[in-house]
Amino acid sequence: MEKVYYTINEKLAKQANDMMSFRDYKIGRKTAEYQLYVKEAYDLADKIAEVKPEQADKVYGLADCYAKKLAENMNKASRIGCMCPSVMISGPANFPIHKKEKQNAAMSKNYIEFQKIQEILDGMENILYGKEQIRSGDTDVIRKLEEKLENLKANQEKMKTVNTYYRKNKTLEGCSELTEEEKIQLKEEMSKDWHIESKPFASYTLRNNNQNIHIVENRLKQLKDIKEKGTQKIETSFFKVVENTEIMRLQLFFNNKPEAEIRDILKKHGFKWSLKNSCWQRQLTNNAKYALNQIIKQLETIID
Repeated sequence: MEKVYYTINEKLAKQANDMMSFRDYKIGRKTAEYQLYVKEAYDLADKIAEVKPEQADKVYGLADCYAKKLAENMNKASRIGCMCPSVMISGPANFPIHKKEKQNAAMSKNYIEFQKIQEILDGMENILYGKEQIRSGDTDVIRKLEEKLENLKANQEKMKTVNTYYRKNKTLEGCSELTEEEKIQLKEEMSKDWHIESKPFASYTLRNNNQNIHIVENRLKQLKDIKEKGTQKIETSFFKVVENTEIMRLQLFFNNKPEAEIRDILKKHGFKWSLKNSCWQRQLTNNAKYALNQIIKQLETIID
């Protein structure tokens, strides 16, 4: 996949540097910094695509999003740097303190945005290690949950087998279930003060994993039951209700734009306007159905 790098404004970067520092700025320095960040994102995407080819389009899309947002953020940082010079550059006489305060606030806000952009990489790593959030509206949610359930069960059996091996042999050497790296990691954890049980995987670890198995099993059953019913449509006096099992959304379609008072009621009960679907919607759950009933009751009291 071709790596896309967006433009870094080097002229602006140099101007910001000269207003904030006595250090000379070498043209291309900020572009090089930017490209190192983006290369990391694309290298991660390559790694994911190799082991999970079905996720290739998604992760390369995330890498491109990362590259674009990061370029915008870094160029914005340069613009903020040009707002006000450093007191060391301009001197203390008539220094614009209020302007510097605004600049500092903008810098802080931009850095928070930078940290949010880095979370894109965290999300990509979660995909690589099978920890990504599985949304009910995903088109392949059933497959993802079944895969997650299979991994959880395999991990449960692995932990039980390793604990049994250690109980019999009092060592992890020769345990075929573990890689050498895993053996080293487990030995380090067992040497910690908090690891009070004489086994590699603590009882609470097995309990937590087993609980996650039950949670995924229940969620999988509920989703299968809902999807098996298929999309349901109901007409009310106020709007058409669609239980859209394709994208797992409870949707409300009005003939006309609802009044402000009605929109406030919808928002209060978790419904949001979807420009794409031209309706008010929220995730299709039992809570959403309960909220729908509450909305209808409220509308009956304010609409004749």
